Amino acid sequence: MTTEITSVPAAATTPGKVRRRPEGPYTAHGTRPSFLWALPATVFFALFAIAPLIMVAVLSFMSWNGLGSPEFVGLDNWNRVLDDPVMIKSIWLTLLLTALGVVLQTPLSIVLGVWAAGPQRNRAVLSVIYFLPLLLSATAVSVLWRALLDPNFGIPARLTWLFGDGNLFGEQATAIGVLAFVSTWQFTPFHTLIYQGAARAVPQVLYQAAAIDGAGRYRQFFHITLPQLRTSVITSMILMIVGGLTTFETVLILTQGGPGTDTTISAYYMYQKAFKGFDFGAGSVIALCLVVAATVVSLVVVRVSGYDKMRSTMEGVS
Repeated sequence: MTTEITSVPAAATTPGKVRRRPEGPYTAHGTRPSFLWALPATVFFALFAIAPLIMVAVLSFMSWNGLGSPEFVGLDNWNRVLDDPVMIKSIWLTLLLTALGVVLQTPLSIVLGVWAAGPQRNRAVLSVIYFLPLLLSATAVSVLWRALLDPNFGIPARLTWLFGDGNLFGEQATAIGVLAFVSTWQFTPFHTLIYQGAARAVPQVLYQAAAIDGAGRYRQFFHITLPQLRTSVITSMILMIVGGLTTFETVLILTQGGPGTDTTISAYYMYQKAFKGFDFGAGSVIALCLVVAATVVSLVVVRVSGYDKMRSTMEGVS
């Protein structure tokens, strides 16, 4: 009986030779390179984000009332906007509301997220009820609270012993408080979901080891849970900052920038300039300032926190 021996190509048996990857627009497995899969998203982003941003940048050097042809005016729009005291005031109000949002929402979201990730009884039902604001738009939420806080027919009119004359929108302090409260009520559930997912990803072996060492619930929270959530905290804070800098619907419906200009934030001031005053050049300047501010603040947070250099918090855990 004869035995057939299959010959092996010399290239496969020659020592020291490395098999070369095929040339051309295909990978070693015969598939197209991965960057082609991102092409549709890249084109979409370029058309609906980059292109409008470039158009706004160009329009910031133009004088245009929405009709006719834009007229180039150089830095005139920039000088007018940056010298406007209302613009300076709107920047400080925007930063104040953003800071209030971060300070109020961050601890509340962490506590609720960690609680929602636990095994408590009726946790799922209570979580569903609490997450209901996520189903509503910012406009619907603002209309709801405008009706509830109406000085004539709302809750303050019935509880004069608590709210005084009931007009929470008549003074700057109370109006800002209302804006901060409504934003917290609406957006805290979203950030709670972020922390809930992160808390569920923490290995239980860490808590078991801590319990063996005698650590109670509070020590486990501060020494295990919070350190494991640090990347989620930075992500959530960046979303809060960007969202706070671009808040618009809440101010438009609840206060309309009043009383006077005491709640006129930058996004609402841009709306007033462009769509009420028909000064689209000045509105474009304000829009660019918001984009630059949101980008710079986000980069600073990432840089200061070391988020870009963070490693996995679960290294060594199997």
